[in-house]
Amino acid sequence: MRSVARTVLVTAAALAALTGSVTTASAADGGPTLQVPQDALERSLDCTGDLAGPEPVLLIPGTTQAPAEFSWNYARAFERAGRPFCTVELPEHGMGDIQVAAEYVVSAVRTVSERAGRPIDVVGHSQGGMITRWAVKYWPDTRADIDDLVGLAPSNHGTVVANGLCAVPIGCAPSIWQQRAGSAFMTALNSDSETYDEIDYTVVFTELDEVVVPNVQLPVLPDAAPPASSALRGDGANLRIVSLQSVCPAHPADHLTTGTSDAVAYALTVGALDHDGPADPSRIDRGVCLQLLQPGVDPLTFPTDLAAVGVTIADQLVTARRVTAEPALQPYARDAAA
Repeated sequence: MRSVARTVLVTAAALAALTGSVTTASAADGGPTLQVPQDALERSLDCTGDLAGPEPVLLIPGTTQAPAEFSWNYARAFERAGRPFCTVELPEHGMGDIQVAAEYVVSAVRTVSERAGRPIDVVGHSQGGMITRWAVKYWPDTRADIDDLVGLAPSNHGTVVANGLCAVPIGCAPSIWQQRAGSAFMTALNSDSETYDEIDYTVVFTELDEVVVPNVQLPVLPDAAPPASSALRGDGANLRIVSLQSVCPAHPADHLTTGTSDAVAYALTVGALDHDGPADPSRIDRGVCLQLLQPGVDPLTFPTDLAAVGVTIADQLVTARRVTAEPALQPYARDAAA
């Protein structure tokens, strides 16, 4: 069914191109022409394992990070498990315009799916867990290329922390402007439906998140606080939103460890990848709540590995290119944010 849908979308895009009618994304075409040079898109993608074997996974790092964020955790665990995977390096460590970075994701999804000959899975942390939604929204052909989309502490509805960072006179990085709660980018991203039927969505977040804020669910008093920022709005069978604390009460994971070393987040991720549909917490052995680290993480080097990620965050926040206003929406997205 997914391959048929992909053929229909690609054929429609080709016909539209022949008639000169491809100007903005629609449900019947492949989206706007990519502006990033092809050689840059190709250089950003790195793959390990036989993509034609088990369903491959595309790993997308978060803001301030490069694929090295996954080198000591998910990449190592997947390689040991014989699961093929690829990483995509976003420009400027994910600090630049997310609309530009999304083109790298579009190209990566298309390329990996084509090499695999089947839909692929996508796992991303923070911005990396959100950015694919921009890709599938405005490049509709990619929806048929993705089986599961797993967001680990994703910034699906932005964060008020970014609002504060960008309030200073010297401004902030473009992607931080775009990840402010209520930004033009977020308004466009979340206009209309937040999910698509072709894709199974799993959102894993921690209520102790100090970066994507607010991220607390209050099932007893649901109107006492805004919905969790990471959570997608919807209730279809292809969507599962899981707070780590709903699986393991008092779980201590924060924003960074949720995407790099947390055993519960990893168990939910693999559960989604290995089964039809999104993650199902009922499949998780509660013994995982007692595990300090996920598979692939070396307990001896964990302190320095995690510290290196923190150093990268600090370095990027200080040295990244700053702008004094949010990047303008691309023409294809302006109507959605109006």
